[in-house]
Amino acid sequence: MKWIIQNLKVEGSTKAFIRTAQRTPNFGIIDTLHGYLYARWPYFWISIGTGRHSLIRLMKFAVNFFTNALMRFPADRPRIDENGLHPRGKQHWFPTRRDQFADTYHGKVIRLEAAKQLVSLKQPICMKNLEKVIPYSTARDLILENPDRILALDCPCRAVLPNPCLPLDVCLVMGDPFVSFVAAHHAERSRLIDREEVLDILLAEAERGHVHHAFFKEAAFGRFFAICNCCSCCCGAMLAYRNGIPMLASSGYLSVVDKDKCVACGICVEKCPFGAIRLSDPHVQIDPHACMGCGVCSSICPQDALSLRRDHTRSDPLELDRLVGENCQR
Repeated sequence: MKWIIQNLKVEGSTKAFIRTAQRTPNFGIIDTLHGYLYARWPYFWISIGTGRHSLIRLMKFAVNFFTNALMRFPADRPRIDENGLHPRGKQHWFPTRRDQFADTYHGKVIRLEAAKQLVSLKQPICMKNLEKVIPYSTARDLILENPDRILALDCPCRAVLPNPCLPLDVCLVMGDPFVSFVAAHHAERSRLIDREEVLDILLAEAERGHVHHAFFKEAAFGRFFAICNCCSCCCGAMLAYRNGIPMLASSGYLSVVDKDKCVACGICVEKCPFGAIRLSDPHVQIDPHACMGCGVCSSICPQDALSLRRDHTRSDPLELDRLVGENCQR
């Protein structure tokens, strides 16, 4: 990597990206390449990952072809089960378990207030291994360098669809080296914005009934890199979550109903992005297993009959004021 920086004509943002990779513990060449390819061509990778790219048809053909070919191995050769395991439990080199993918790339549902705290940071922050907040085995560091640098990027999930929800520029990339890299390579799809516009985007997306997610990725140096404002119809992560890939973590809250106020109007049933509310008589009912504590229902209820309550059976909220206070006490 050092030879590449010194001898090839690599632009500044890419050099900074590689230097960050070199400083990151246990982050090898393959990880660096993965991170670079993802950040350089996110629209391609998202369209592939969500099954919306034309190449998917070709890939399915190739996968089926090689799968059928591999099924012809000798009977005494160890087979791989549906979880990617040998009969003795040894992990195969190509994991197929859905939770393994989620461990490397995941989003944390955050309330509007928590999102405002993140985008209002004025000083660098470094909080590592937030296992109680980010309930995955990897990619759970909250490290922000130059947090005042925020970039609005056209949402890759929406941009690859023929008729997406609008507006497109609702993904908020935060801090360097991510902002500098994306700005250099996706100038036509992104722009630097100030905090006033950042807050305007968050508020507008909240009013549309969209969910704020803080995203973490192993290939992004194992840390937080963006706040995405997601609609259930376009978002690839929400689609994956509905299909059984546990790549979204609860906010740490649960919606509760004030039975005296609820008139069962059904607005929240229609607007809930996770399908966690059903109409009943005389009031709506919340499915505690489906509710992610996003707060959409409480923000749109005309009767003020819904609110969020801390659920201590779930991962802790990603709330900077609380996290900073805990770190200061240690």
